[in-house]
Amino acid sequence: MHEVWGMAALWLGLALLATLLSIWFRIATALSEIVVGTVAQLLIGAFLAASLGADQPWIKFLSGTGAIVLTFLAGAELDPGVFKAKWKEATAIGLISFAAPFLGCTAAAYYLLGWSVRASWLAGVALSTTSVAVVYAVMLELGLNRTDFGKSVLAACFITDLGTVVALGALFAPFTVRTVVFAGVAIVVFAALPSLTPWFFRKYGGRPSELETKYLLLILFGLGSLAAWSDSEAVLPAYVVGMVLAGTVGRDHALVRRLRTLTFGLLTPFYFIRAGSYVSVPAILAAPAAILVLFLAKMATKMVGVYPATKFFRYAQKEGMYTTLLMSTGLTFGSISALFGLTHGIIDKGQYSLLIFIVIGSAVVPTVIANAFFLPRYLLPRPVPPEKAAPAAAGMDAKAEG
Repeated sequence: MHEVWGMAALWLGLALLATLLSIWFRIATALSEIVVGTVAQLLIGAFLAASLGADQPWIKFLSGTGAIVLTFLAGAELDPGVFKAKWKEATAIGLISFAAPFLGCTAAAYYLLGWSVRASWLAGVALSTTSVAVVYAVMLELGLNRTDFGKSVLAACFITDLGTVVALGALFAPFTVRTVVFAGVAIVVFAALPSLTPWFFRKYGGRPSELETKYLLLILFGLGSLAAWSDSEAVLPAYVVGMVLAGTVGRDHALVRRLRTLTFGLLTPFYFIRAGSYVSVPAILAAPAAILVLFLAKMATKMVGVYPATKFFRYAQKEGMYTTLLMSTGLTFGSISALFGLTHGIIDKGQYSLLIFIVIGSAVVPTVIANAFFLPRYLLPRPVPPEKAAPAAAGMDAKAEG
């Protein structure tokens, strides 16, 4: 048993290092975890002739659980009120943000790089994404998440990633009787959850036993098992569950905070470090032209698709460019899609490495350019003066005591 504990200590040590790097360099933690996983596997393989043990069953379980719960939390971040008010705008921008790179990157992989049909479609799916994690972190840091502009961009991100989730399932899940059973059960569960969950939480929740977390994990694991049984992917129903519960679970900030602690503190490091451990550095160094082709294909198709859509909805020039660049980011669902392709034999390790490298680049480059040159500073919330903040805080304290 000591080998398991030693391996767990190694992985959590790498997770801690990745977190420190994300703080020092001000980058997304998921990004630093992928890089740390890649470097750690390279060094361990070179000096110790060993591996990180990424294929051990318990690591695969923790990694898969991290992907499922993270996907659920991404869906639960949707603001139903904003989406209801801005649904035309969010839907149009979100769908174009998915469709343009999906078709463009698929064509580039097939016609320019000579990839197989299935590998090209997988590349299109992986590079069509918008990173909700990156966009949300940027919005949160700047305070734009409290503005209508920021909420509209986040709503469009959800539509884009929903398109990715649907495409991943539709293209690569075989259509059998099991698929019909899975779809039927999932639809019933999705319809029942918005009314069942609040009633169940009111009646039995609010206890130290964390009933709410167990309930949600039961739903996610149950649907994930059914999805895997039908030869689909366990993360696919998790995103929809998060979206249908955004108006209930998403508004329970204490519950979401506890789920984030579990997810980011223990689970997702195993997922992203494992994803990084499969990256082949020699494959990346051997194919700079392929990286450039796919990266430019993603950036160009996002620009051609999203920017005109923002102008149609009368965004100002800076707002349109800022939205376009943020919608060009990719990380979480891009890496999930790429790892799905690798583990299901749709792409090989070299193709996987290229896609992960491009996904990482798309998380960094557009964000840096957007914040450096196109940030609409006139939309940033003004800081509250200290003399006004103090009375407001006193009033809140008085209400709390009352």
